[in-house]
Amino acid sequence: MRNIESTFMKILPIIENALTTLIDSEGNIPKTGKKPKFSDTKVIALSLAAEFMSIDSENRLFNIIKKSSFFANQGCIERSVYNRRRRNLYHYYGKILDSLSMQLAPGEDTFIIDSLPIEICRFARAKRAKICRDHFETAPTFGFCAAQKNTYFGYKLHATCSVSGVLHQVTISKAHVFDVHYLQDIRDKFSNCILIGDKGYIGHEIQLDLFHKDGIRLFTPKRSNQISAPYPKVFRRLRKRIETLFSQLCDQFMIKRNYAKEFIGLATRIMSKIVALTVAQYQNLFVNYNNINAVKYAF
Repeated sequence: MRNIESTFMKILPIIENALTTLIDSEGNIPKTGKKPKFSDTKVIALSLAAEFMSIDSENRLFNIIKKSSFFANQGCIERSVYNRRRRNLYHYYGKILDSLSMQLAPGEDTFIIDSLPIEICRFARAKRAKICRDHFETAPTFGFCAAQKNTYFGYKLHATCSVSGVLHQVTISKAHVFDVHYLQDIRDKFSNCILIGDKGYIGHEIQLDLFHKDGIRLFTPKRSNQISAPYPKVFRRLRKRIETLFSQLCDQFMIKRNYAKEFIGLATRIMSKIVALTVAQYQNLFVNYNNINAVKYAF
């Protein structure tokens, strides 16, 4: 039977390996001040273990930890300190994702792009809700979900994954931002490759610009009023890969459930869920020698 102690101990060496050039011998990010006994890598590993076990409530997590002699011997921290340190380590979650994705899917040249709506409150409460409105630049907005054909209030998660199902890049934007604008953010990481998207990424000018400047060939299905080459059936099948990833993030990792009050807290929760899924894929491929996407049984 799974328990958080064994899951934590399996995840910890994966995190230490991914951040090996950024941490000291005790697993801490070098900085001024006293070194904590419960290291930075342990904070990240604990958050990922909780996400993998679908424990997305910090109150529930620390009720479990208080009963564990294992974490008492590890020098575990208080809940408020844990919350603050996890948010301060937000950018290192992205570095872990970059490191693991390069090991899981090296040399791939075909990727799928899509977006997932992240609703932070019900539509009826949107105008009076104060969640994540600490700064105007990161405040939530109204957006339209074409798949569900409804308007929602919150953010949009843009993601790029390989055909094997490994997420390579994720970005959180306001809900009103159109999918096609996300293509400007992928130039730094992708070049000379094939991108497969849906109708939200249709744009003749941006397709030509990506091809001539970065060697990126973008394929999207045509609209009913367009005359263009037919969308290959193999692309329709490949696009299901990222939809399956989104389903795993929604079901097992509960990415749409929000307890955060500030945007940095919400962003950290979303990134920790994505990295937890990628760590499970790493465990399957290099430790369990199992199907990479059988994440539910990774630990």
